[in-house]
Amino acid sequence: MIETRAPGKLFVAGEYAVVEPGQPAVLVAVDRYITVRLTESRDAGRIHSSEYGQTPLVWFREADSQSIVLDHRPADYVLAAISVVEELRAEMGTPPRYFDLDISSELDDASGRKFGLGSSAAVTTAAIAALDEFYTLGLTRTERYKLALLATIAISPNASGGDLAASTFGGWIRYSSPDRAALKLHREVHGVASALHCSEWLGSGVTRISPPESLHLLVGWTGSPASTDHLVKRVHTPGREKARPFESFTDESRLGVNALVAAFDEDDAIGALDRIRQTRRLLQRLGESSGSQIETEQLAALCDIAETYGAAAKPSGAGGGDCGIALSDAELPTIDILREWERHGIRRLSLTPHRPEGSIDDF
Repeated sequence: MIETRAPGKLFVAGEYAVVEPGQPAVLVAVDRYITVRLTESRDAGRIHSSEYGQTPLVWFREADSQSIVLDHRPADYVLAAISVVEELRAEMGTPPRYFDLDISSELDDASGRKFGLGSSAAVTTAAIAALDEFYTLGLTRTERYKLALLATIAISPNASGGDLAASTFGGWIRYSSPDRAALKLHREVHGVASALHCSEWLGSGVTRISPPESLHLLVGWTGSPASTDHLVKRVHTPGREKARPFESFTDESRLGVNALVAAFDEDDAIGALDRIRQTRRLLQRLGESSGSQIETEQLAALCDIAETYGAAAKPSGAGGGDCGIALSDAELPTIDILREWERHGIRRLSLTPHRPEGSIDDF
């Protein structure tokens, strides 16, 4: 049996802007995981996951041994991951084999509600790592990330890939996205192997960063799910009566992300906290100008409470629900923040950054 796991993630800065090619964001991988267990099978493949209920998803091969056919349910991220690896495997001349996947998740609560920690990215990342080992493809970690992005944009073309990078490389990272539409077209025309090393990746990349050791990360969950795709589309296409906010927003976001990274590099805790506060204000202005509720009532309470006690806080990711983050001085008592969060129905998630893993190759 092969077992792989991938961590969840949190956006720290650069949300929304990062969907534009070349725009940067800061993310951190966190220590809750999706685990994939792979065993070889015969005649058919099965995927066991709570996402599919008690009945496994069953798949077969087409006569060409490259394409796969589902017994039921539409394609999703797991099937997209399998498909992209199978396509690469065929291009490399590796013989096909059947396998079963068993998927378990720590990225939701006991009732199945997702925390907003990037479960789709984590399962895609873990599945590709398991298949890489199963077929002994010898992929680098960067190539596994690229395969995960090619799989993801087949399902969600607007996905930035930042969550995939965090799940693949771990730790704190600065990420900038490639032109996913160009990548998708390149794969369709030239295949997966060519798409892994084509020029459309230029301008994107991942670099490791380290926050000041004096800062402590707190994460609160509002209990309300949010649709990232829906919110991103709304921000990109606000109502006709509203001015388009996006061009100026991306400029401000880039400056803010780069300033945050510089504060991290210089071990400037005060500067980093100030940048987190400014990032919150920037997201508030984006929500107002686009008519989108990025900062819900509970997310506003989460942030306001943290700021009252000297921390800096903001929604993480697309907002509209899910999680908020707070950075505070490690010597600052956090019990008051957590007590007030609880009074407002905000659940603290006991998360710490997942360690950095592997090297990052040139893109």
